[in-house]
Amino acid sequence: MKHKIILILGGARSGKSAYAERFATDSGLPVTYIATAQVYDDEFKARVQHHKERRPTNWMLVEEPHRLTQSLARSAAPNQCLIVDCLTVWLAQWLCPDCNPPTNSSWQLEREAFLTLLPTLPGTIILVSNEVGMGIVPLGEINRQFQDEQGRLNQAVANLADEVVFIAAGLPLKLKG
Repeated sequence: MKHKIILILGGARSGKSAYAERFATDSGLPVTYIATAQVYDDEFKARVQHHKERRPTNWMLVEEPHRLTQSLARSAAPNQCLIVDCLTVWLAQWLCPDCNPPTNSSWQLEREAFLTLLPTLPGTIILVSNEVGMGIVPLGEINRQFQDEQGRLNQAVANLADEVVFIAAGLPLKLKG
């Protein structure tokens, strides 16, 4: 197979990342982990550290909070597995005025480039993302914008994906593939 795209969705603390890591390990391929998070406080630093400690030491790590498309283009290769953890944090950093990169680009341009590149990538690409549309409509304009954009991004990626898995309480439910 030329390429394979797997989208893993779920709520916060549902077991998405652990499932993605097991899937990558079981693939038997060399793994590159693309982390999209930026650490802004001690609580989030502890979350990131927990993820780091759980990963095998032989996995490559790329930390890229904004230019995910460029990182994927550089890292994807035949017989290689990439994990992107996670699309939700990547989106949040583009939408947050204090977090987004100093650039003349925009979320819409980055999203379009990502969705255009994704189906062309060789290897196995595992994308982790939060399902944020199962609760109430949030208060506040930026929160609604985030929920809307996350829902649209998840739908677009799911459409391109070969497999889509929803995780709840650490248990997988295959939605596609």
